[in-house]
Amino acid sequence: MTDAAAGTPAPPPPSPWERGRPARVHVTPARTPLSRQRVVEAAFTVLDRQGLDGLSMRQVAAELGVTVSALYAHVSSKDDLLELMYTRLFDGFAMPRPDPERWQEQVRDYARSGRQRLLSHRDMARISMAHVPFTAELLPHIEALLAVFRTAGLPDRIAAEAGDLISTYIDGFVLEEGMWQDRAADHGGNGSSLARPDWREMADEMQNYFASLPAKDFPHLRALAGLMVSDSSDERFEVGLEIILRGLASYLPDSAPRTSPDAERAPDTT
Repeated sequence: MTDAAAGTPAPPPPSPWERGRPARVHVTPARTPLSRQRVVEAAFTVLDRQGLDGLSMRQVAAELGVTVSALYAHVSSKDDLLELMYTRLFDGFAMPRPDPERWQEQVRDYARSGRQRLLSHRDMARISMAHVPFTAELLPHIEALLAVFRTAGLPDRIAAEAGDLISTYIDGFVLEEGMWQDRAADHGGNGSSLARPDWREMADEMQNYFASLPAKDFPHLRALAGLMVSDSSDERFEVGLEIILRGLASYLPDSAPRTSPDAERAPDTT
């Protein structure tokens, strides 16, 4: 027997042992509603896999299994999406109450956490450098950082520039880290049989090259050859941050700038 309307066989009558049971109802699993949060999470997935150059609204839509037009109910443009991604990095972050006796350590913590935020996703430093952070969501973080500088006693002009200086240092440092990582990942691509380069091997080559330069023409590069390339990005970051902090401390009005114990122990680069 067939179902004339559908042109397919009709279901058989229920067996004796099934009679009296409630009819089975096929339930289609509920689809998770699209939301701004899901769009941002999908964008991070695409970013980590393909990088900023491969991030597009079409790729995000494909990741979610929806049409591109469906995204625009939650984000207005790709720039809007990038801004949301950058803002998301600050979820759960809060500056401590300004402490003039610990201001350098508070800035260190801010810089370290900022670097880790950018490193948490591929190419976030590029997004950060192209993003103006003066949004309603991020203004409280800027306000809190400025409070640390002003409470410490830095002159207003220096305090006003210090926040941008620290942010630029973090962005630039992480951007360089990402470029080296991409270079290492791409090395040997396109069918090449070259092995992925080892950073220690590359560092040794650069140090040896500097040490081999003519002493007459490059006395300082030769003298510093062993220090020009560090094994650790963490170490390099800390040294650069220390240079900035000591420079800022020199603007304090008192003749003996307040420094934390860590500031007195510069990272050992030997």
